[in-house]
Order: sequence, then structure tokens, then C-alpha cells
Amino acid sequence: MMSGGTNPPVCKILDYGRFKYDALKKDKEIKKAQKIIETKEVRLSMTIEEHDVAYRIASATKFLNEGNKVKITLRMKGREQAYVKKAIEIVKEFCERLADVGTVDKEPELLGRNIFVVVSPKKAK
Repeated sequence: MMSGGTNPPVCKILDYGRFKYDALKKDKEIKKAQKIIETKEVRLSMTIEEHDVAYRIASATKFLNEGNKVKITLRMKGREQAYVKKAIEIVKEFCERLADVGTVDKEPELLGRNIFVVVSPKKAK
């Protein structure tokens, strides 16, 4: 290992195995310090009551404040599948109530009998 800016140049002899070990240890510490973003899920239904919505909004707000993404799922059962527009309306209203802590990544999408939306946390200023 050489130090470049000195005159005469200074050279240090070191154990290559120890050098690799220290580099590996430093990489582990950097990896440990990284924040891993998880995706949490909040499930809704077509017949959800106001108190249950408030409870789920509190949970989703907590997840978003921790820095996690929130996946909002609404599952339609039986005859509920005929009312897709109402289901999308329920999900959009839920997302509007989360607008102060999160942003919707894309519009609600219908996959089979489920409607999905992913909400990301807002960037801290």
C-alpha cells in the first residue's frame, strides 16, 4: 500500500489476508446500516365499517412513517364482483385519507377478484 502525496513516497507492508478481512468487515457494516424497505399489506372489504377504516388508516400511517410501502388490497367475494366501480371508489377514498403521509404509485388495478394499490411514504424534508 502506497501513500501518494508524500516525498519520498511511503510504502507500508501489510498482510493481504488481513486487508481483505477488514474490507469485508467494512462492507458488512455498510450493508447493516442500510434501510431495507418492506411492503406491508392492509386488507379492505366492500362492507367495511367506518371504525375499521379508521383503524386500518392508523396502521397504514404507522407503516408509512416507519418508511415502508403499503399495499392496499380489496378482495371482492361472490356478488360483490359485480360492483367493481364501488370497490375502486372505496380504495381511492382510503388512499385520499393517506395523502398527508404517502403518495399513490399508480392507479388502482383489478387482478382477478382483487383490487391493488401501492402507497409509498412521502419524502422527508
